Amino acid sequence: MIQLFHVYKTYARDVEALVDINLHIQKGEFVFIAGPSGAGKTTLLRLIFRDELPTSGQILVNGRNVVKLPDRAIPHLRRSIGVIFQDFKLLRDRTIFDNLALVYRVLGIPSATGKRKVANLLKLVGLSHKVQMTPYRLSGGEQQRVAIARALMNDPLLLLADEPTGDLDADLSMDVMRLLGDINARGTTVVVATHDLDVVRELGRRTIVLKAGRLVEEHP
Repeated sequence: MIQLFHVYKTYARDVEALVDINLHIQKGEFVFIAGPSGAGKTTLLRLIFRDELPTSGQILVNGRNVVKLPDRAIPHLRRSIGVIFQDFKLLRDRTIFDNLALVYRVLGIPSATGKRKVANLLKLVGLSHKVQMTPYRLSGGEQQRVAIARALMNDPLLLLADEPTGDLDADLSMDVMRLLGDINARGTTVVVATHDLDVVRELGRRTIVLKAGRLVEEHP
């Protein structure tokens, strides 16, 4: 599903965000990318969904070399990838339904089909009863579940989550991780970037540890 070969990412003034990363994540895996702030976790995720390009190296996602993709092919790549951001990126003045409906409209999904998909996903994340609420009336954990539902609107083969529990307490963090585990059990490949080592240890999933842009450990 994901292969990285000697990937480097250097920013201005010779800031090395990633150094010689070699990595293989198979279809259907649940993998943590762990490490402290500044380790390169977010950069790695951004390279995978072609939000940025590496300075050198090759990246294959579902058999496609994303480094060599022409700009016109990037939207097609991203339709197979769901992304969950730490800060949710929800439209604060729109209802939960509207936040999800925007996705099916952009994707060109017929309205009746899109509404059914919204209903099914909100049921999956346990928020059917709050469909007409706006995000500011939800808890942090509920907002994160809305963000997860939105990321699943395009039926992604791959789900990337960047610090999905960063602003949540321990109990809510485990709720979110269990939900991601359920999504993975349905066949979606899940990659989670996190600095929360307690969650990583609790779940016992494959873990790739970054430090100062380098892959320093890997636990099965």
